[in-house]
Amino acid sequence: MRESTYNGWKNRQTWNVALWIQNEEPLYRAAVDYVARTGRRATYAGFIKSAGMAQDRTPDGIAWLGTRLDYRALSDMMRELAQ
Repeated sequence: MRESTYNGWKNRQTWNVALWIQNEEPLYRAAVDYVARTGRRATYAGFIKSAGMAQDRTPDGIAWLGTRLDYRALSDMMRELAQ
């Protein structure tokens, strides 16, 4: 049977960007600050754009705004950071 998720995330790309945000302290702090400023309107894509990373990639080569990302799950993760 084939696993349908990657470490609990939709795919490797989504897992990878979540991992970097949750484990790289300056990025984590920026994400928490973004959520604190924007509240429930906070979105993952909004954070990446506000941080000036829209054209960048993770150190593992995954586009921060890639087409395969699960944006809803990443936005939920972002909002959970500030709780």
